[in-house]
Amino acid sequence: MNDKPEKTATEKFEESLRQTNSKERYVLRLYVSGMTPRSISAIEKIKRICQEHLENRYELEVIDIYQNPEMGKGAQIIAVPTLIKQLPDPLRKFIGDLSDMEKILVGLDLKPRTADNQKGS
Repeated sequence: MNDKPEKTATEKFEESLRQTNSKERYVLRLYVSGMTPRSISAIEKIKRICQEHLENRYELEVIDIYQNPEMGKGAQIIAVPTLIKQLPDPLRKFIGDLSDMEKILVGLDLKPRTADNQKGS
């Protein structure tokens, strides 16, 4: 006999959603200004997030607006560091040093939104 209770329709739907999301390819752009400590920290943090949560299904482009100012203008970058999630939809922007890991994971749809992490979003 099976001791596990039958999954509810909601649990089955959530599992299906997780499996679908786990196969999506992420396209991310991180805009920085030179190799300042703040820029280096942002690069390290987003690389760690990608390696831990998006293994082999992400494309990360780091753009230094000092070297490529036209790319910053084209993307309407007003502050750095700025992370832009281009894919999967919806497009999202994160401005700042990326230190709030919880907020980034929720914003990238890698962690479910809860009442606690909806505050300030």
